[in-house]
Amino acid sequence: MQFEQTETYRNLARSFAGECQAGMRYQMIAKLAMKEKLKTLADAIRTIAKNETLHATQFFNKMIEKTGSRDNVQFDAGYPFHAGTLAESLKFAMQDEHSETENIYPEFAMIAKKEGFEDIAALYTMVAEVEKQHEIIFNYLCEGVKNGTLYKSTSPILWICSECGYMHVAEEAWKICPLCKAEQGYVDLHLPFEGVRK
Repeated sequence: MQFEQTETYRNLARSFAGECQAGMRYQMIAKLAMKEKLKTLADAIRTIAKNETLHATQFFNKMIEKTGSRDNVQFDAGYPFHAGTLAESLKFAMQDEHSETENIYPEFAMIAKKEGFEDIAALYTMVAEVEKQHEIIFNYLCEGVKNGTLYKSTSPILWICSECGYMHVAEEAWKICPLCKAEQGYVDLHLPFEGVRK
């Protein structure tokens, strides 16, 4: 059977399209963050958007590697199409990442393995691990925006101005940087992560 006739081929095409769209949706969320003067939040989201674009590239490259072709691919799939406030958009992003981590990419990995494409199964597994970290970050950001706790902590931590490097240890970041007068939205965020593969 030719690679173009496999389910893995169609899944790679769906994954490429989905990751491209996620990258663009996250750029739109970053713009919402900038409207609310949350620059470091926007930067964190732009980094995730860049990650999604790189995932899309990996899926695209696998298709080319296996087929040598850049022909049009026909497939049907549903894609998230939602928007809202900054907190709502972050929640949608978290849910999308959760779906990729728990359902979509594990299923695609299983299909690839069943069809004999161990390298593609491994790719899906690695991408799913990254998406799990994205889910954790989006959840943290959503809760922080919703509850007003992005720049608060239950114990003293180091806050750093992303503009001038001013540092201060406290339970809450300053509203205006004492050194360069940048607003609180320029304070570096303390993003969470879960155990990483060794």
